[in-house]
Amino acid sequence: MELSLVVPFFNEEESLPELIQWIERVCSKMEIDFEVVVLDDGSTDGSWQVVRELKAEYDFLKGLRFRRNYGKSAALNKGFEVVQGEVVITMDADLQDSPDEIPELFRLIREDGYDLVSGWKKKRHDPLNKTLPSKLFNRTARIISGIKLHDFNCGLKAYRREVVRNIEVYGEMHRYIPILAKRAGFYKITEKVVTHRERKYGVTKFGMERFMKGFLDLLSVMFISKFGNRPMHLFGALGSLMFLIGTGLAIWLGVHKLYSVAHGIVVPLVTSNPFFYIGLVCMILGTQLFVTGFLAELVSRNRPDRNEYSVSDKI
Repeated sequence: MELSLVVPFFNEEESLPELIQWIERVCSKMEIDFEVVVLDDGSTDGSWQVVRELKAEYDFLKGLRFRRNYGKSAALNKGFEVVQGEVVITMDADLQDSPDEIPELFRLIREDGYDLVSGWKKKRHDPLNKTLPSKLFNRTARIISGIKLHDFNCGLKAYRREVVRNIEVYGEMHRYIPILAKRAGFYKITEKVVTHRERKYGVTKFGMERFMKGFLDLLSVMFISKFGNRPMHLFGALGSLMFLIGTGLAIWLGVHKLYSVAHGIVVPLVTSNPFFYIGLVCMILGTQLFVTGFLAELVSRNRPDRNEYSVSDKI
């Protein structure tokens, strides 16, 4: 199998027939073996019945249906488990991603040797309350991850099959698949400007809460990437720093008090100085952080996959 298309959807009964027909028209011209895996994320309309009818017409179509709505990340992760194609392309089912982009995405992976190609919706047909926060998050993700992409959240992406076999997409991490891929050792990542079409049917399934979730997920993925296997490096360093600050303040207060007494200078009680409480809090926080790092290290050392590593080649 040369190409697999993974299409997660939720309540898209109107757009699915047009999308599958469009994909069939484009991929047939490429003269390659391909499959389309559609994943029903617990739709409550007639989407799954539409898939059943389309399956009778198109042999290349495969479908999976969740019992309830788990989210886009869960659908993608399940799709990545079952695909057979050497090149894997993901796209949304709402017709805002154009199947006409498939041949060039396929070529960039197959011929140019990229591990991952992310779509960039340079011109978006979305309201400002979606585009402005999206630009902010994309800029933040670029700075933190070091991956020079303009649109991390674009649903239209292409991968080598080895990439999707070595990443786990969970929670809301579908927004940061390029970061997960880089963490797994795949560094040949680029982007391609793609056409973003206006929504033809239905309404968007994502609300404003996705921006808060996106920010928290970005922090999570970066923390796991940098400190997942060595939490003591973070908590231990922060704890030691806080404890040293507290100790330094305590020593300074003690020396200042002794010096004042020795020279007959009247000074307030040490406990009347606000720096006494600041130093005390710093020492307590430092101890707590250090203990947290120690406990996290114990948990990390007992993980069953602590010594599992991805091998890219063997001779």
